[in-house]
Amino acid sequence: MAGYIEKRLYEGETLRYRGQFHWLEHAKAWLMLIVFGILIFGIIYFIAEMVRLNTTEFVVTDRRVVMKTGLWSADVNEIALDAIEGSSLNQGIVGRIFGFGRLSVHGRGETHINFPNMAHPQMFRAEAEKAKQAVVAPEVPSKG
Repeated sequence: MAGYIEKRLYEGETLRYRGQFHWLEHAKAWLMLIVFGILIFGIIYFIAEMVRLNTTEFVVTDRRVVMKTGLWSADVNEIALDAIEGSSLNQGIVGRIFGFGRLSVHGRGETHINFPNMAHPQMFRAEAEKAKQAVVAPEVPSKG
């Protein structure tokens, strides 16, 4: 099933990488349901987390980095690849062991996107950098 962002790609734009939440984010919601399930708090927390996890998308296309949040309304943040100036990764010891962390992509000026905990943030950052390099320095066909 195509997500919100895939349905709104620009003409000729292709999706290069889709980020996803780490399985521990889902496990946290399930744990709260099991531990506090008899209380209304556990059920409410579980529903809220499942909505957040299933309505948040973050992708790298061949033109931009995009994050979309929201169920009833969409909050979309994007940075064009040629406007990316850097990124930072926050990954604690547990994140390093299990392969998750928080990525922040910085654009020109004050523009930035702070992503939630995601699985394999290094791969997301690497794909963004590869896509940026393809835009900034497109391959020149060799004469041969």
